[in-house]
Amino acid sequence: MVDRIEEIGPKLAALADENESLGKLSDETVALLRSAGVVRLLQPTKFGGHAAHPRDFAEAVMAVARHDGAAGWVCGVVGVHPWEAAQLDPRIAQEVWGENPDTWIASPYMPNGIAEPVDGGYVLNGRWPFSSGADHCEWDFLGALVGDGKGKPATPPAVLHVILPRSDYEIIDGTWDVIGLSGTGSKDVVVKDAFVPEHRTINQGDVQEGQAAARHGVTDTLYKLPFAAMFPLGITAAVIGICEGALAAHIGQQRDRVAVTGVQVRDDPYVLYATGEASAEIEAARIQLIDGISRLYDKLDAGQPVTIEDRSNVRRNQVRCAWRAVSALDEIFARSGGNVIRRNNPLQRYWRDAHVGLQHMIHVPGVAYHANALAQMGLELPPQMRILI
Repeated sequence: MVDRIEEIGPKLAALADENESLGKLSDETVALLRSAGVVRLLQPTKFGGHAAHPRDFAEAVMAVARHDGAAGWVCGVVGVHPWEAAQLDPRIAQEVWGENPDTWIASPYMPNGIAEPVDGGYVLNGRWPFSSGADHCEWDFLGALVGDGKGKPATPPAVLHVILPRSDYEIIDGTWDVIGLSGTGSKDVVVKDAFVPEHRTINQGDVQEGQAAARHGVTDTLYKLPFAAMFPLGITAAVIGICEGALAAHIGQQRDRVAVTGVQVRDDPYVLYATGEASAEIEAARIQLIDGISRLYDKLDAGQPVTIEDRSNVRRNQVRCAWRAVSALDEIFARSGGNVIRRNNPLQRYWRDAHVGLQHMIHVPGVAYHANALAQMGLELPPQMRILI
């Protein structure tokens, strides 16, 4: 898969500025990604996917992001949704991929809607920002609070993941005007009085605790992994890949750059030190991310129980990977010279994309580190913290 991505890499890179201008991925970019099959990596083999190891998925996302951060981000977000869909009622997979295995699913999961119970399912209303890649998706996973019958959330709150076809939601143009990752087209979506059949819903906790797969007779190790390990994986992989692309651009530009002093930059020990250190930090981020998900996968594959400490270790490391890689990028960006700020210099786009990617809530370090410290001490995690681990 990575070899296939590298073959189309120059074309992806050449389209990156167009994607940014469009505010979404171009049709040509999407065609390239579909031809490579990145989004089908976690999809069940029965429906044209690869049911790949999550390590392979992360490496593929990084490879795409090295050439275009927005394309890598969309692959990381949209590419994890087949993993969840595979765990749900088997009718969903048939509805989504029965006619076209290249059908894409968007999200977001934040519970911005109210799902009122009715006979046979729910009636959903709400508005959700940050639906990455929505223009090229035919279904959308959305988070929703179960309603009380009066348009308010029920007490105690219950959160659902629901999946809707394109005909049941509206993509709102003009809602994605941002400083980075513009090409992801992460627009708002609106749902008005859409009926959602019961089989197209799942309790958020069942997915987060890895229980959904067992409930529907899915036995592959891949689909037993907890949501809080898998959903962040693609997003953080995209951020690391963006930083790898930035590093490559920096190295290419510094090789022959001459400083204002007349000294070639390749003879400047400070720039060389920063470049070498950044290379080590970004590679360490890659290794740590892949190692974390691989160890979790191996435990499940061996039939061993996964503890809350295991899970919190993966989240802790995933957050640290993103911050480590972006901090390294900042160091080389600061030493790349004045021309780095020009719009025609790809390094400035990588820098903006990386920082916007770091703003995603799964990269907030406080909760992840706090939870991990509690878990290492053998203490109970508060419920609102546990759902993020």
